Amino acid sequence: MGPIECLRDLVSPETDIKVTLSVFELATAAGLCCDIDPALVAAIAGMRTDTTSMEEEYKLACLLLVYIAVSLPVLTQDPNSYYSRENGGHQNNIHCLSTAINQLAAALFTVQNKNIEQHLKEFLLVASSTLLQLGQSVEKVDSKNRDSIYLLLHMIVEESPFLSQDMLESCFPYVLLRNAYRDVYRATVITMG
Repeated sequence: MGPIECLRDLVSPETDIKVTLSVFELATAAGLCCDIDPALVAAIAGMRTDTTSMEEEYKLACLLLVYIAVSLPVLTQDPNSYYSRENGGHQNNIHCLSTAINQLAAALFTVQNKNIEQHLKEFLLVASSTLLQLGQSVEKVDSKNRDSIYLLLHMIVEESPFLSQDMLESCFPYVLLRNAYRDVYRATVITMG
């Protein structure tokens, strides 16, 4: 496993994409996690039709990320979107979105031969903006699980090999994340007795 891990770790963003996917395919076959899922890239590339242009597919990929980003506040209305500290995730498993968003974006923009990091930064900016608008809502119903969705945004950044905490803090105040973690912890202490 050592040589495979070493080979995977040598892959950089400057490496040719075909070489990168070959190395990642070897690593995933060995059971290692990779920044880009080669099977997902192959599946998305195999879905390409002759009727749509590359530019149109690129626009659709960008719009998909925007749609996901602006849809995050809707999750606050679901009572099962509450983050459970004991389980280490949300009651309705929306914490899985962090993996899905990162892997899907990496695969989509690899197929398009575009900069993954730049597109995930744009996703982060849009998602942060829409979540910050939740803080301006005065209705208690709209912000019921707001802290849990803030934690979801933090999970997306933590799980991403393309995003960093610095990027998150440049567009989303850290104090909101700190307060969200504190409130989730406090709610657990109260309910546990």
